[in-house]
Amino acid sequence: MAPHHVLKCCQRSLAWIPVIFINLVVGWSYYAYVVELCIFTIPNNAEKISYLVVFHLFFIMFIWSYWKTICSRPASPSKEFCLAKVEKEQYEKEEPDTQQDILKKVAVGLPVYTRTGTGAVRYCDHCQVIKPDRCHHCSTCDMCVLKMDHHCPWVNNCVGFSNYKFFVLFLAYSMLYCVFIAATVLQYFIKFWTNQLPDTHAKFHVLFLFFVAAMFFISILSLFSYHLWLVGKNRTTIEAFRAPVFRNGPDKNGFSLGFSRNMAEVFGDQKKYWMFPIYTSHGDGHSFVTRLLTLDPEQIAVGLQINGKSSVDGLTSPKHVLGNNINHIEDHQDDVAQTVTVTMESES
Repeated sequence: MAPHHVLKCCQRSLAWIPVIFINLVVGWSYYAYVVELCIFTIPNNAEKISYLVVFHLFFIMFIWSYWKTICSRPASPSKEFCLAKVEKEQYEKEEPDTQQDILKKVAVGLPVYTRTGTGAVRYCDHCQVIKPDRCHHCSTCDMCVLKMDHHCPWVNNCVGFSNYKFFVLFLAYSMLYCVFIAATVLQYFIKFWTNQLPDTHAKFHVLFLFFVAAMFFISILSLFSYHLWLVGKNRTTIEAFRAPVFRNGPDKNGFSLGFSRNMAEVFGDQKKYWMFPIYTSHGDGHSFVTRLLTLDPEQIAVGLQINGKSSVDGLTSPKHVLGNNINHIEDHQDDVAQTVTVTMESES
């Protein structure tokens, strides 16, 4: 039997096959469109130049966002979510019920408010960390990933907090890339199909290019629409299938703050950067504002006790994030108070 590390190495190598396939298809589509269609087939120079300018705009944005999704390392929990040496030794010796008491004692000082289905503190035995809210263990990446959405074989990476914006833009620009190719190739596809143009080496490329672009556009459209819906609801794919469990019970809309603020959670506050694959998402991935803050006194109490800021690689320490979000809590409390007032007036 081959050593375990050799099998792991082979598995990691094979995982790049989908990425290589996508790059080969994109490389061929570039050659077919630029060389076979624009240079050899389109006779009008003005049409040729306009097609090439728009095509390269979509191509650059598509490749940029695609490789940002691939190259962005998944964010993992910080050391503050790890048990101290003494606590870890004690945890390993105790029974499950006592283990939970240890985890609850440690979790009091952390911005952790989601639980397992049975109400236990979420702990990863493999990574030996208390899982932050929305964090899950990826067996493929062999690590806990902050705000994990899913593991995508087409980018050979986990899609989560660190690259979710890039992934959504990758879907958007790949869809625009495909629909632009299909729309501009269509008239020449028809001319080749009806023999209005002579049979040349460009015919195969143009015909096949239309079919491939149309097929990818249809498949990407459904995926892109689904993820836009997730962004609008402030959910991950995992949360869409299994609602997060809070102290008050499961709530699929627990992290939803309203459409505009949900969009800002992923794309940031400055709309001029939304269309570019640069990092502008809110927070640090360790803690999140929830609409249940006004319903959970313990959560508010912990948030109010946390003050100040600390910077690590440009991110805010998880122990201080709730302190920075108190304004959001107060705004939400005002909204709730207004809602109650309206209800009372309508009843009278």
